[in-house]
This record gives sequence, C-alpha cells and structure tokens, in this order.
Amino acid sequence: MIGVGINGYGTIGRRVAYAVSMQDDMYVTGIVKNSPDYVAKIASKSFNIYVPDENKIKEFEDNNINVSGTVNDLIKESDIIVDGTPEGMGEKNLKLYKSYNKKAILEGGEKYNIVESSFNAYSNYDDSKNKNYVRVVSCNTTALARSIYPLDIYGIKNVNATILRRATDPNDNKKGPINAIEPSLKYPSHHAGDLKTVIKDINIETTAIKVPTTLMHIHSINIEFEENIDKNDILNTWEKYNRLILINGSDKIVSTAQIMDMAREISRNRSDLYEIAIWNDSINVNKNKLHYIQAVHQESDVIPENVDAIRSMFGIDKDISIKKTNEALKIKGVVF
Repeated sequence: MIGVGINGYGTIGRRVAYAVSMQDDMYVTGIVKNSPDYVAKIASKSFNIYVPDENKIKEFEDNNINVSGTVNDLIKESDIIVDGTPEGMGEKNLKLYKSYNKKAILEGGEKYNIVESSFNAYSNYDDSKNKNYVRVVSCNTTALARSIYPLDIYGIKNVNATILRRATDPNDNKKGPINAIEPSLKYPSHHAGDLKTVIKDINIETTAIKVPTTLMHIHSINIEFEENIDKNDILNTWEKYNRLILINGSDKIVSTAQIMDMAREISRNRSDLYEIAIWNDSINVNKNKLHYIQAVHQESDVIPENVDAIRSMFGIDKDISIKKTNEALKIKGVVF
C-alpha cells in the first residue's frame, strides 16, 4: 500500500484525496489545510488533518478540529506527497520534499523544468516510471493530450486549437472577468509548449480566451494529417480510450451546463466528469483535415492522471494502472 499525503486541499487536492481513497493499493495518510473552514471540518471526518506549521495548531483546535501534526510530520509518514497548493507554491515546497527524500507530484501550474518529467497517462506514462519528482500537466493540456495523442497513429502534421477558458472555479469568488471576454495576447498561448512536454515533436499552436463562466473549458481543435483520413477511423480510435466520451446535440447536450448536469445524473462524486466530452456533431473530416469541439471539466479531468502518476513513480505498469484507476472511479467511456 502506497501512503499518499495531500499538501493543499483545494479544488485538486480534495479530489485527489477522494480518488486515492477509492484505490485498493494506496491510501491517504493525511491532508494539509491552512484554514479551519467548512472544508477542513468536513475533511476531518474522513482524513487526518495536518497544518503548515505549529502556530496553526491552536487555531484549528479552537474550531474543534483535531490536528495530527504539521506538514513536516505528514511528509515523514507518507511515501509520496501530492502538492495541491496554489500556483507557485509547489516549487517552494519541492525543496522541503527533497530534504526528506520523499517523492512528490506537482500540478500543472508549476514550471516543467523543476521536475524530472511531466505526466499524461495516455501519451507518456513510462517517462515518469520510478521518478521522484513529477508534474501532472494542467487541465487544458491533459484534455488536449487525451484526444490528440490517440490520433498520432495517422500521422499528425500540425494542430491548431482555440481554448475558451473558464474564468475561475465555481467556489471562487475572487476572480473574473464577470462581464468581459479576455483574450490572451501571447501567441501561441502557453498550452502549446506545455503539450510538447508530454507529446514530443508535435507541431501545435494554441490561442486562449478567458470567458465569464465557471463550469468548463471548451476547445475548438483543427488537426491536419499527412494523408487523407476517414471519420470512422477517428471514431473507432477514440472509442478505445475510456477517458474520452462522445456526446450528441440530439440528446439535448448542447452546452457545458447540460454536460455538467449529465455528470450529476450518472451520480459522480462532486458531479465530476473525469472524461473529456467530444461533441459528435462537431466532428468534421475534409480530406486530411479534422475539426472537433471538446469540453473539459477543469476541476476533475486531471484527477485520474494524479493516481496514475503515483503508480508510474512506483514502477507499476501503464495498462494495469489505467485499468485500476478507471474501475475505481467508474470511468467507463460512456458514449451517447
């Protein structure tokens, strides 16, 4: 059993904790919370609570939350740490993990060059085998890798993707825009370079636009292949990968709101949609060119990757890990 500590219990951390607790070969040693809020109180019913330093202990105990120790204690008691702290903190924390000679996973907001490898389960699982410090790429990069990598067997010439980014997560009341659309003025956006850390030698350009919604991201993707392709071949390839699902406008799934409602209807924990949803109606093939639109639940699509990254870092086979993760999280590749 692999003991997994979670440093940071926000959008990603709490979901990783749940996902780890559902596996039969790993367990949660504890989680680190900075504030004794409602999230900490709920978490304390399931997990051991740790705090950043000893000065925080009294604050938690005054709020009737038992504390098992500090982050240093959690590191000692864990085989690996998943760092879900705010962007930029992971690099600072990495020095602490290294001082204890403990493996650690950082999330996509951290720089790729401070770890040994970046990780996506489908495209480069083995690159992280037996490594000590790994970064799971961002929600957008994970989604791009999920749908693009399987098609590389047909000889991808180049990719162009427009990313409509949600402004913030549903529980965040501090970010925007609220009544604006904010394009990234950097071209290509950082997503193109990030994808190249998990799919080598891919020729891709990306544009990012932030929109006032909290539900999901949308990607409009155009791929040019070396030779002409067939739509049925594309569909048959995608259907072999359970972390992709096809949805149809004819089923009245025409917006991100309806996709998230679908996730609620299939009784997912926190209504999460781990899979990348591709609109069947949007798929268009013209000789050697493919166009499609996909939706990304930014709160949860990287969660299976974190679980698989843990197994890769302990030398477990790719197919075994993906199968175990999918079964534990009930990822079945639902197709409408």
